[in-house]
Parts: sequence; C-alpha cells; structure tokens
Amino acid sequence: MALQLVLAAILVACVTMLIKVAYETISCYWLTPRRIKKIMDKQGVRGPKPRFLVGNIMDMASFVSKSTSQDMDSINHDIVGRLLPHYVAWSKIYGKRFIYWNGTEPRMCLSETDLIKELFFKHSTSSGKSWLQQQGSKHFIGRGLLMANGDDWYHQRHIVAPAFMGDKIKSYAGYMVECTKEMLQSLENAIDMGQTEVEIGEYMARLTADIISRTEFDSNYEKGKQIFRLLQLLQRHCSQASRHLCFPGSRFFPSKYNRDIKSLKMEVERLLMEIIQSRKDCVEIGRSNSYGNDLLGLLLNEMQTKKGSGFSLNLQLIMDECKTFFFAGHDTTALLLTWTVMLLASNPSWQDKVRAQVNEVCNGSPPTVDQLSKLTTLNMVINESLRLYPPASVLPRMAFEDIKLGDLHIPKGLSVWIPVLAIHHSEELWGEDANEFKPDRFASKSYAPGRHFLPFAAGPRNCVGQSFAVMEAKIILAMLVSKFSFTISENYRHAPVIVLTIKPKYGVQIRLKPLKP
Repeated sequence: MALQLVLAAILVACVTMLIKVAYETISCYWLTPRRIKKIMDKQGVRGPKPRFLVGNIMDMASFVSKSTSQDMDSINHDIVGRLLPHYVAWSKIYGKRFIYWNGTEPRMCLSETDLIKELFFKHSTSSGKSWLQQQGSKHFIGRGLLMANGDDWYHQRHIVAPAFMGDKIKSYAGYMVECTKEMLQSLENAIDMGQTEVEIGEYMARLTADIISRTEFDSNYEKGKQIFRLLQLLQRHCSQASRHLCFPGSRFFPSKYNRDIKSLKMEVERLLMEIIQSRKDCVEIGRSNSYGNDLLGLLLNEMQTKKGSGFSLNLQLIMDECKTFFFAGHDTTALLLTWTVMLLASNPSWQDKVRAQVNEVCNGSPPTVDQLSKLTTLNMVINESLRLYPPASVLPRMAFEDIKLGDLHIPKGLSVWIPVLAIHHSEELWGEDANEFKPDRFASKSYAPGRHFLPFAAGPRNCVGQSFAVMEAKIILAMLVSKFSFTISENYRHAPVIVLTIKPKYGVQIRLKPLKP
C-alpha cells in the first residue's frame, strides 16, 4: 500500500511537471507572441505575414541571398539594400516601425531616432538581450557583459569598467605603439621581398589581436592566436543561428552543427583555463601577490574578494568575459581599421589631409596620448568610417517589463531591433550625400551622438571599450599614414557581408609605398 502511494505521488509529480513544461512551451511559442501581436496591432504596428513556426526567417534569407549573390560594380557605400534588404522592402510598406517574426519571436524594427534615444537612456535596465540572442551566442561569448541582463549586467559592468577608464586606458598606449611598430616593420619586410600588394585586413586582425592580448590578458599574440582562430570559427558557426529555429533543448541534438560548436567551445575554454590557472598558480606559490592589473587580473581578484556576496563571479563567467573581450577588442576594432584604410586608400585627398596633420602634430614620432585629441582630421575620418560601416548593423533590445516609449506601449517580451546601418545611411538624417564619404560632416556637432550616430550604441549599456577602440585606431592609423602612402588595388572587390559584424567578403587589398623619413 505504501509503495503504491509513493508510486502514485511520483506519477502525479511527473504529470504535473509535464503539464507545466507543456504550458510554458505553449506560452513561449504561441500564447505570448500572439498576445504581443494583438497589442501591437491595436497600435497600428504591423508587418509581413509570418509562416507557421518559421515566421519570416525564410523571407529574410531569400532577400539576403539575392542581394549578396553578386559583388558590387564599384566602391559604392550605398550598402543598406545589400545588407538589410528585408528592412528596405518592409519599411517602404509599413513605415519606420513594423513587426516581423524570427521563428516564433516577434520583433519590432524601430528607426525613429527620438524613441531609440529614449529606449537607450531611460530603459537600460528594463530591456536587454533576449533568450534567442543568448542562445545564439551562448557557445561563442557565453553570458559575458555583452549578453548579460539586469543585476548581472550591472555587476559585470562595474567590475570591468575600471580597465577602460582614466590613467588605466592611457597606460595601454605604449603597448599599442610597440605592437604597431612591429606590424609596420612586417609590412616593410613584405615590400622588400617584392610583394606588390597586401591584404590589410589580415595585418589589422593580427595587430589588434596582439594589442588586446598584451593590454588585457598579459599574453602575447603567439600565445593567444589559437584562441583567436577558434573564436573566429565559433563566430562563423554562431552567425548561422539566426537562420535556424532554436527550441529549448535543441543544443542537445546530436547534429554535426552542435558537435562542431561544442568541440570548438571546449578547446577555447581549455586554452583560457591554462592562462587563468597560470595566474592562480603564481599567487598560490608566492611568485606574485596579485592576479595582475589587467582585465583578467581584475576578474580573478573580484572572484576572490566577493565570495559569499549576492553576485557570483565564477570561472565560467570569467572565461565568458575573456571571450567577450577577445572578440570585442579584436574583431570589431580590426574591422574599423580595415574599412578606414579602404576609405583612405580610395580617397587620396583625405589621406593627404590626415598625413599632413599627423606630421604637424607628431613631427615624425608616434603619437602620444595628449596629442591624439589634436588629430581632428583623423577623428572625423574614423567617425565617417564608423557611420558608413558600423561594426554592428543592428542593435537589439528586449523589453523585460511593459514600457512606454513615446506614443508606443511596448509589451513585456517584445524585442526592439534598431537598424543602425539604415539610420547611419538615412538621407532624411544625413542629407542627400548620406552614401558618400565626407568626413567633414563631423567637423561640427550638428550630428546627434546617441540618436542618429550609434556605432557604440548609447546610454548606460553603450560599449564599455569604445575609448579603448578609438584610441587604438587613432594610434595605428597615425603611424600607418606617416610611414606609407597607399592606394586601393585593382584586385579589390567591394563586397560587404554580415557575419555578426560587417566584413569585406574578400578582404581589402592595397598597394603600399614607403615614405621617405
């Protein structure tokens, strides 16, 4: 009898659990999306009709495959129709706000700049990254700062922010100069060996990898290059996630995709653990009295001092932060430099203007931190590069509670997607020359950072490393233009594509000519 009662209780518990899981699944994939759709319909926010389960995923894939099937005929910066063709098509029909579906997740595309600023500045804690986004990048950067929400994001931000502020960030300039000297020497060596052109993206990727390793993780590029290579493979794999449905538990399916992802992730984390363990060993055996002043040291010190506190910083989270900053400090900055070199190589008059000011301010020496603010022409060129080719083509935010945004009621669970690339190329905001390279548009403060200039997002959740990235770009470009003149190669094929970030499909080939001292 007692055994029967126990079995009955277990059966009831299992049935209850199954009912709960079934309800949560139905709620997640049917009830909540339909509730959100009904709320937005009443406000006149509509969009393309979704298909069952897949939503508009196949429509978007079809748009993009057609728009990127061929390279561009010339260096033309009118790239919104190429990279965001679905946005162009749907915004013409539905306006500046419309709903589309990523599988069963409704997303509102919003390009009204006043409402975007309000979202970024007033609702930074009540919005963040959705479950689908976190799943898509789970094996790539995990739950580091870029994907954290709520209190977790707040604590992580306050832990890492000191590594990118004040005297700390100024102390990185020496590393940046030394690494850039090595890169310039390797370019000289290539020319001396008879190489007539170089793919500058490869050099910039190696250089930024070297810099982020030395400044943030106290490890040179040779030790970190395997991590970078694996992270690039993971990035390519994870970028495919947006083109597939993602169900709870789908990561456990024994597919080749999941096996490859798991294998790459394990190898990245094994290499990171070797670096972390070496730091811990040095402290434990008394060779060092701290874990170091770089980002990894800050994280390890924080883990030790905050044990037992409300916020748990464990080794997995430290590895996630390392992966986040390996990616953010390497990939996005390398792309900024690559696109800027392409723009300067194809606009020699602006290259001459930048070089003249660098020579005047720096007098043939590498720039100091104090001199960087005087390189105003270079600053305008970098801003224009970030406008035309922003690292992120879209910025997503999910509402974690009902919020009021201008005249809109945004229900809990709705993802708001901001088409940064389209905003940066908007003729309404930037004028009829919006698709032209004109750095002097940044000579005045007529543009609106945080409203229609969003390369690093805006508000409290903006990019914590943006000062680091801009300082790095200025130092590298100033040293490059003072050492070489360069032109775009006839072999360069202009074909921007999106692989999480905006990349040149075939790289950027340039011809270098050493300048006389």
